[in-house]
Amino acid sequence: MNSMILIADSGSTKTDWCVAENGKQVRRIATKGINPFFQSEEEVIKELQTALLPALKTATFDALYFYGAGCLPEKIPMMTGALGKCLKIKAIDVNSDMLGAARGLSGCHPGIVCIMGTGSNSCYYDGSQIVSNVSPLGFILGDEGSGAVLGKLLVGDILKNQLPAGLKEKFLQQFGLTPGDIIERVYRQPFPNRFLASLSPFLSQNIAVPEVRRIVLDAFKAFLTRNVMQYDYKNNKVHFIGSVAFYYKEVLEEACRDTGMQLGTIMQVPMEGLIKYHSI
Repeated sequence: MNSMILIADSGSTKTDWCVAENGKQVRRIATKGINPFFQSEEEVIKELQTALLPALKTATFDALYFYGAGCLPEKIPMMTGALGKCLKIKAIDVNSDMLGAARGLSGCHPGIVCIMGTGSNSCYYDGSQIVSNVSPLGFILGDEGSGAVLGKLLVGDILKNQLPAGLKEKFLQQFGLTPGDIIERVYRQPFPNRFLASLSPFLSQNIAVPEVRRIVLDAFKAFLTRNVMQYDYKNNKVHFIGSVAFYYKEVLEEACRDTGMQLGTIMQVPMEGLIKYHSI
């Protein structure tokens, strides 16, 4: 029987959509991040109508599996409704991006799974569902090791002159920013987490500077000690997914060694694993 499904992996910055037919990828589409915690149903529908639908050859699917940041239990009905108004789908299954990461990385096997992208999160996964989850708390109270927090730490050190001479001017010139611009973007404009995460590549570009590397290493250690150590990390491998984990792989490996973690897989995106999971 021919089966056409749509899978979405959505973070705060971007959404990765995949059309899969009989277990094989047919099309990949990228749109802006969709987060029902920060966006209204009308805003979600607008993004779907303007960015997703024009890129699809059909709006009819047998099933849609949407894994997204901000898809808390109380937000799932709204998200399901928005998707149902834009697409013709027999079954819509909306879950957290954490469950998507777990299924994409670990499949049907148990393990500790972590997200390190614009935001960060972690869980213990039993091979089917999330059994335990330490709340990430967002980039103001938590999200240790995320792109948003790395950006926040970088900006704080830049503006308080904590980095070697010349880096402040280099940073401001590279991004075309003034200290006033940064304050405006963080405190007065929407999605400050996305803005801060967009600045974090400066760390990667200057990772050879000891003070810069220390920011990243300490942030990763904070993530592991404040989150992962609350699971049975001595008897389970720890898997990572997300752009931050992928691009700072070497520093993440060092942080795992320093904290006694059994490092598992590091991937940038979970889509390949999700296609396989939903094709079983």
